Amino acid sequence: MSLPFLDRTHELARLRALLRRAEGGMAVLYGRRRCGKSRLLREVLPARRSVYYVGDEREGSLQRLGLAVEIARLLPGFADVHYPDWEALLTRWWREAPRASVLALDEFPSLVTSDGAIPSLLQKLVDRPARGSPHLVLAGSSQRLMQGLVLDRSAPLFGRAREILKIAPLRAGWIKHALALRDDVRAVEAFAVWGGIPRYWELAAECRGLLPALESLVLSPLGVLHDEPRCLLLDDVRQVTQPLSVLALIGAGCHRLSEIAGRLGKPATSLARPLATLIELGLVRRDLPFGSSLQDSKRTAYRLADPFLRLWFRFVEPNRSRLEAGLARVVCRDVAAALPLHVSSVWEELVRESVPSTSYLGQTWGPSASWWGPGLDRSPLEIDVVAESTDGAELLVGEAKWQDRLDWPRAVAGLRQKAARLPMARGRTVRLAIWTKRAYERERADVACFTPRDVIAALR
Repeated sequence: MSLPFLDRTHELARLRALLRRAEGGMAVLYGRRRCGKSRLLREVLPARRSVYYVGDEREGSLQRLGLAVEIARLLPGFADVHYPDWEALLTRWWREAPRASVLALDEFPSLVTSDGAIPSLLQKLVDRPARGSPHLVLAGSSQRLMQGLVLDRSAPLFGRAREILKIAPLRAGWIKHALALRDDVRAVEAFAVWGGIPRYWELAAECRGLLPALESLVLSPLGVLHDEPRCLLLDDVRQVTQPLSVLALIGAGCHRLSEIAGRLGKPATSLARPLATLIELGLVRRDLPFGSSLQDSKRTAYRLADPFLRLWFRFVEPNRSRLEAGLARVVCRDVAAALPLHVSSVWEELVRESVPSTSYLGQTWGPSASWWGPGLDRSPLEIDVVAESTDGAELLVGEAKWQDRLDWPRAVAGLRQKAARLPMARGRTVRLAIWTKRAYERERADVACFTPRDVIAALR
């Protein structure tokens, strides 16, 4: 099932502006696999003056033939010639390409594997000033290789691109439309499982319901997403054992560097590079209490950045033996019972993400984060949502709740007590809010109630 093309408004606008130029320009697209880079290219490339080719692992001679065949759709007879090397093929294309035509090379790192000289050849061609020269678009899922080939200062193509676009996962506001969900609660639950990866949504749309999709695609050893974390890492890392181990430990609740190092039996300093790689790939993030600095390493918490990976390491990794034994349906029942707790953690993150994206309480807010540490009474304190207004005058303090039945008066009283103990709230104008699964009547106007409808609407 093919989903409608969703969002990417800014990316489309920038690429279309580039491809309308009379003088050829270069664009680079990179990002995690299945995020929709190829779909974006299909949407933006002008059909009558574009050549689109996907690199693979074959020998260079076969790939040159494949590219020549694609070029021949635009330049008849182009594939009738044998090209002994990439220089012969690319030079001829640059010389004979129609005015302002486009050469789009998808999975560019795979293409370079066949001949490491390709970036240097392209550099020479791109550097030739010529009105009406072809445009060049390079795309790839191997984020580290793409950055090394194009964004590294020592790379031949460094500084040549007019547009460099990192294609990120879609925001949660689009999943309701993509999966034709009937309400915003279902949208939050679906996003907690699939995250913002369009290809996951496309696969899930072919199944009847969230749990059947989870069983078929993820829990079953035959499911296309059953081994997804390993596939993601193989795009960028040669040896996946250590990165997978780090992801598994974070997914199991080890959020401190000392905890991760202790469980692996390694010094913490040896994990600096693996963690940096996972953060760079967007698989892990560093969390700090609101208002803290990145230099405050003692308060840093490492968490899986993607809802799908968090779900995978929570439910698939610990149950591998049972799943291999054919007990996917039994495991799925266990997942169904524990899923609300998983959804509640994702709900907190969606609430925080929505804060700077909409006007809560008639005020605009800066980036939001959770806060933890000793309160004014020196006892431990945790708050789900803290943000400062963009004018610096007010502080937003709130909690995110995902219970079916919430004791609203008790939740309000608890939030007021927490806000009174928050050190940074002292002497500030504080606005209080609770984000809940269902709407509740407010006892007093000083505590606002927001629902999935508000959050999903903000995240589009």
